Amino acid sequence: MLKKILIVVVVILIALIGLIAMQPSTYAVSRNALMTAKPRAVFGLVNDLALWDAWSPWRELDPAAKMKYSTPSSGKGASVTWNGNDAIGEGTVTIRESRPFELVELEQVFVRPFAGKSRMIFTFVPEGEAIRVTMKMDGTNDFIGKAMCLVMNIDTLAGKDFEK
Repeated sequence: MLKKILIVVVVILIALIGLIAMQPSTYAVSRNALMTAKPRAVFGLVNDLALWDAWSPWRELDPAAKMKYSTPSSGKGASVTWNGNDAIGEGTVTIRESRPFELVELEQVFVRPFAGKSRMIFTFVPEGEAIRVTMKMDGTNDFIGKAMCLVMNIDTLAGKDFEK
């Protein structure tokens, strides 16, 4: 009897590992919004990491998080390191590319709650008197990330924050 139970457990584990392995190896989340604001103002709020508190939905999750900004806090090479509660964890965001009024590309490295790295890109496209801002995040899923895909949808989770 014990042998049969062990065989069933092994078969279930093999099936679960196979199911996890079949999950996507990459992810991408994207949202955009049309804003009636000057391109200079919108770009400046994204390009200066010290100004993110004014609009970032993640700051609301832990207003007491410890933040450390590079000097300068804007433009290519600027970074912010944070250490907060379980909702925001710990990590660093670094601006990898900054083209005025066009694009800000960032690298986001998480230390906890799960180690990981992603790329975030903000693009700015004028549309008449407004500007269309697109925020995109992409990255790769390791085995743990693939397992998380079984119970969570990154587009839904991150997308609601992007929409804020």
